[in-house]
Amino acid sequence: MTAPTPRHLVVAVNPAASFGSRRSTGDLVVRALETAGHRVTRVLEPSMEQLERRCRALLADEPLDALVVVGGDGMVHLAAGLLAGTGVPLGIVPSGTGNDFARGLRIPLGEPQQALDVLLEALGRPARTIDAGLIRFDGSTPERWFAGVLSAGFDSAVNERANALRWPRGRQRYNVAILIELLRLRPRRYALVVDGQPRSVDALLISVANNTSFGGGMLITPKALLDDGLLDLFIVAPMSRLSFLRIFPRVFAGTHVGDRHVSIERVHRVRLEADAVGYADGERVGPLPLDVRVEPGALRVLAPPAPEPAGR
Repeated sequence: MTAPTPRHLVVAVNPAASFGSRRSTGDLVVRALETAGHRVTRVLEPSMEQLERRCRALLADEPLDALVVVGGDGMVHLAAGLLAGTGVPLGIVPSGTGNDFARGLRIPLGEPQQALDVLLEALGRPARTIDAGLIRFDGSTPERWFAGVLSAGFDSAVNERANALRWPRGRQRYNVAILIELLRLRPRRYALVVDGQPRSVDALLISVANNTSFGGGMLITPKALLDDGLLDLFIVAPMSRLSFLRIFPRVFAGTHVGDRHVSIERVHRVRLEADAVGYADGERVGPLPLDVRVEPGALRVLAPPAPEPAGR
């Protein structure tokens, strides 16, 4: 195989990926890219805000051939905000806790070297073009991009609860948050405008998905496509706590789709209004109302080619 043309790449590393483990992954990525002949600028900052500012400055300073992020979905979210609409490709070496966007792109998880091999191969061919989601807020809050899934129901309440907890640390904090929110489980009333058509629904979960999964492999919309110019609106209707506990594990296999409480429809844009907070790619974006729409072809990614189309 012909060696790829040398590129100028920025490698942005999240030092808190996987709650502090695999911090050497960034060094591995930089060494491998430099060994392959690429010019690499490494960005490692103590906070996500500083990391974003530094990457934004580099993107504005000179032409770059790609931004490679080392981390999880939070880093992908940051990169989507920087790269959407620019034409600069995104590369991912997953080392976070969820890694759902990398999973959706069929980038290997769990072994950085395998992900690196995929990245190096992708640098030798044109980047893949995919869609992104754009969030607009009422008022003066700047719009915000997301790559995978925006949620505003039980799942976002769990994130909100986990962020407020001081104990325990690490992944167990989310398990505690799930238990607390299960005890408080109740449907919310949502006022929606779906492709211009208003409706009201009561729901336990509601998400707008570009990707198939979130939350570390929960296949909420297993037939979602990253490049079809559509988003998948996922709604779980009210049910008892016991019924919810029965259906919840099925999400990891995608077998919940046939349940009468679950609906999925493909849409171009959705307005969400409710007493709820939105999270996109696992990151807090703020309280509703939110306007969400798909932006076809807004992102370019260094990833395996798109799979052959299958029936939806």
